[in-house]
Amino acid sequence: MNNYKLVIQYDGTRYQGWQKQNSGVNTIQGKLEAIFEELNGEPTSVHGAGRTDTGVHALHQVANVYVKQDLSEEEVLQYVNKYLPEDIAVTSVVKVIDRFHARLHAKKKVYQYCISNSSISNVFRRKYTYTIGEKLDLKRMEEAANELVGTHDFKGFCSKSSSKKSTTRTIYSIEIQKQGDEIQITYIGNGFLYHMVRILTGTLIEVGQGKRDICTIQEILTEKNRQKAGELVPGKGLILLDVIY
Repeated sequence: MNNYKLVIQYDGTRYQGWQKQNSGVNTIQGKLEAIFEELNGEPTSVHGAGRTDTGVHALHQVANVYVKQDLSEEEVLQYVNKYLPEDIAVTSVVKVIDRFHARLHAKKKVYQYCISNSSISNVFRRKYTYTIGEKLDLKRMEEAANELVGTHDFKGFCSKSSSKKSTTRTIYSIEIQKQGDEIQITYIGNGFLYHMVRILTGTLIEVGQGKRDICTIQEILTEKNRQKAGELVPGKGLILLDVIY
């Protein structure tokens, strides 16, 4: 068996996330595994670096898959892209050592959430941004974001259905930038819990709207109470930018 590392990009609009589920559910992993099952002639697992949620996009998702045949990287690349729908593409294939695992060996992940901060929705960005008409105070949002950087127990910033045993994660940086009417919040961390980035973003938005005091960030981290954190913002504004090894 040969182990191949895949770099994948996808528009998650019409998918119920990355992770393969019950028969009939449209997922990214499901699409890929069906293609490699045909190639191998047997059920084949495609291991992703991160399980993006329903509607979430990826510019640089990473996965690995074992293939029976000793194919060149270009042959695997051409084969998989031949059968993928137009909203999923494998952008590179590299043959790696047998023990490489896309999720277990990932060191950092980079996510970005995009907000259209305008009273008028951007027609061409509507599938990739969350529109908020009320102007946001970026300075207050940056101050609140600084409270989240570091190693913390983020139990209060994840959904109750999270199955992770440990809810402690490290966020290395949160950068907030504005380009025109679009605000981009970029998170770099060693890993993220279920819905964590979307809840963090919802909380920062409330700070920017003046609906929440900055001091509540530390309260949520200390009390670990999801009910005190912000709303879960839509998945469409989130994109997995990169996975670092």
